[in-house]
Amino acid sequence: MSLIANKYKLIEKIGSGSFGSIYKAVNIITKEMVAIKIEPINNGMKLLKNEALIYQYLSNTKKEPGIPSVKWFGKDETNYYMVINLLGNSLQFIKDNNFVFSLKIVLEIGVKILLLLKSIHDKGLVHRDIKPDNFLLNINEDKLYIIDFGFCKTYYSNKNHIKMKETSKMIGTPNYASINSHNHYELSRRDDLESLGYMLIYLYIGHLDWENEKSDSKMIVLKKSIVHSNEIPLILISFIKDMMSLKFEECPDYSGIINIFNNEICK
Repeated sequence: MSLIANKYKLIEKIGSGSFGSIYKAVNIITKEMVAIKIEPINNGMKLLKNEALIYQYLSNTKKEPGIPSVKWFGKDETNYYMVINLLGNSLQFIKDNNFVFSLKIVLEIGVKILLLLKSIHDKGLVHRDIKPDNFLLNINEDKLYIIDFGFCKTYYSNKNHIKMKETSKMIGTPNYASINSHNHYELSRRDDLESLGYMLIYLYIGHLDWENEKSDSKMIVLKKSIVHSNEIPLILISFIKDMMSLKFEECPDYSGIINIFNNEICK
């Protein structure tokens, strides 16, 4: 593989996922550094194509802060390609490098992500794969971006909220997936926020009780039991409980949650 779209030269592999691989690359004309996601056509998943359409939809309505721009999408005989902004380290990378997340920092991250999710939800979409790997700082490390829209899906159809139904499999990443996802139910806004709760708990205490489990049923039991944990701050337990109690079509109270988080941050 020499040049992609006759102008992007791959430099090094910087990640991988269910879609394929992601590379750091350079535009040989402008010298701009970019990231290129590559998905083999023969895997039949078309996650990258779906992700590019989501980015295009978001940019066509209103460019949202914290959402990368797609610079080019295309394919050749073997792969799909998507070129986006080159961003910095993920929250997972920062955690892996022994950064200690205080409760204040965790709640500040929570506020930023709630605002991001609200902007996505307001456009009729649910992300469906909330996890530390999918939140990246920009190069200057002062702004948080959400990435990986391969599993993203609309929760509206013909101007009405979709109906609850069973699905064929769990959607998302097991450690952060909602209980509804483990039970193979359709996901809605509440599930993105429940996943956010597990993510914030992980950032704060450094582990999740179910992270080595493979069984959906065991993970469900452990996720339900965290509301009784003495290790987790009450503010995060209350958040998780509230998200678990939301009805399928119910709109989360983003502003109310943000106010609660901000009040705790300011103490």
